[in-house]
Amino acid sequence: MHDIRAIRENPAAFDAALARRGESALSSQVLELDEARRAKILAAETAQADQNKAAKAIGAAKAKGDEAEFERLRAEVADKKAQVATMQAEAKELDAKLTDMLARIPNSPAEDVPEGADEDDNVEVKRWGDVPAFDFEPKEHFEIAGVAKAMDFETAAKISGARFVVLKGAVARIHRALAQFMVDTHVDENGLTEVNSPVLVRDEAMYGTDKLPKFGDDSYQTTNGWWLVPTSEVPLTYSVAGDVIDESTLPIRYAAHTLCFRSEAGSAGKDTSGMLRQHQFEKVEMVSIVHPETSDDEQKRMLGCAEGILEKLGIPYRTVVLCTGDMGFGARRTFDIEAWVPGQNTYREISSVSTTGDFQARRMNARFKPADGGKPEFLHTLNGSGLAVGRCLIAVLENGQQADGSVKLPAALAPYLGGKSTLTAEGTLA
Repeated sequence: MHDIRAIRENPAAFDAALARRGESALSSQVLELDEARRAKILAAETAQADQNKAAKAIGAAKAKGDEAEFERLRAEVADKKAQVATMQAEAKELDAKLTDMLARIPNSPAEDVPEGADEDDNVEVKRWGDVPAFDFEPKEHFEIAGVAKAMDFETAAKISGARFVVLKGAVARIHRALAQFMVDTHVDENGLTEVNSPVLVRDEAMYGTDKLPKFGDDSYQTTNGWWLVPTSEVPLTYSVAGDVIDESTLPIRYAAHTLCFRSEAGSAGKDTSGMLRQHQFEKVEMVSIVHPETSDDEQKRMLGCAEGILEKLGIPYRTVVLCTGDMGFGARRTFDIEAWVPGQNTYREISSVSTTGDFQARRMNARFKPADGGKPEFLHTLNGSGLAVGRCLIAVLENGQQADGSVKLPAALAPYLGGKSTLTAEGTLA
């Protein structure tokens, strides 16, 4: 949510930020609605004052025995009361329209975010690991002999339809091991607090984390009004909604492993093979709630946490900073980490680490109380994948594949796999 006072003070800067995102100028529309709302509030307050003044005069007229004046004032009070009620209702309606308008405007990008139209204008900032050289044509994950029978798309389609998968046997265990490894690393080494959070949330939680009202079609809603979370960013971030937190408790750092659900609206025909783009998937999410002065450093720290998972697994990756035209709606700055997938001979996104500044905090009214006793200020919120479990499984399987259809697994997973280090061509662990 944008600060209306900041727009009033510098509408040109607001429009310039929108222009960097490829959006049209909106300050004039926002301020026109804001001015109408403020004028209606002032008119209601003026009428209320007149009503109060007339109400006080009624008693004096009654005491003097001036019946005509008494009746005139009583009629005036009734008229003013009706006017006040009408004006207050109109002001409330205008306020709702302004709030809705502001809720649909994307966050302003940080000054250091590169300008661009789409993913082709993203800027690579880091590359790690050597892309593996194979003496055979590498396969995609679902084609590898040791994986194929345990990655069942046909049964999933029978149960649920397209963009679902049933994992079985050793592949299911590797998937589970990856999630456990990620959570343990974030808790034991990165200092995050593990949370087991709901995957069904209310409208307010989706709105507060900028998923509503604009992106309702991207998520699933139950018949009784709950939303299935697109990521646990929603419940973790919204946990501080409406709170005033002591500065001494910051930063708050959470990690959660949950199911996630996305309708994949607009992605028809895209990534239909394999399990790269699913309606239901699992992710280990990181969320940080911090003091505004530390949010940029916190984003770098979170990025390092996500990159560190891939490094421990030995998966080559590259990190890019998203340009203004490719950033998400609520992001102020986003880094994407892309893992190397030999089967497609390219890097594919496996994590996004974003700072939203105070954008979400304003929507949620989440603030902190400064240690010096000053006025409460809005918090800054950040979120990042640490990592997407299914996509990490793809990277592990494809990078570790062998000519005979087996897969050499990362040593970091051995403690979670009973010491086993290989997925055999027959689909067992050895």
